Amino acid sequence: MIHSAADLEYACDLVMDEADLAAAHAALHAGAPVVVDVEMVAAGITRRETVCRLKDAVAGPGLTRSAHAVRLAYEEVGPGALWVIGCAPTALEELLALDASPALVIGLPVGFVGAAESKAALRESGLPAVSNVSEKGGSAVAAAALNALLYHPIPAEETL
Repeated sequence: MIHSAADLEYACDLVMDEADLAAAHAALHAGAPVVVDVEMVAAGITRRETVCRLKDAVAGPGLTRSAHAVRLAYEEVGPGALWVIGCAPTALEELLALDASPALVIGLPVGFVGAAESKAALRESGLPAVSNVSEKGGSAVAAAALNALLYHPIPAEETL
């Protein structure tokens, strides 16, 4: 993730739990679906098919396209997916409003409006997550986080 952003400050800004990562790694390598908020995140995930429903989503009163896309994706994949959100804080907020029971949420939306707040809400939710404290984030960083789980070898105890 640090390499994808060329930003060493991520080493101090990231928040994650090793046990959550181990469980997510096992789910991912067992075939759990991967859902992304935008095609740019999907483009950065190099070894796995992803679900992105943004093209099918429509905005409505009190509902952004990104939030609607999360609803559509959840209807498709159900619980146990890995969610990778690197663009839209409203996508992360909508995911938190659902009872999605994710294997992991990589919540790294970027920006000055709602990004840090949505990531704080993710951390407060108690869901297994990778996030950061600042406004930093984005598609490349979110995809890099998922790729780290994909490329990391399966521990010996998982293969027994």
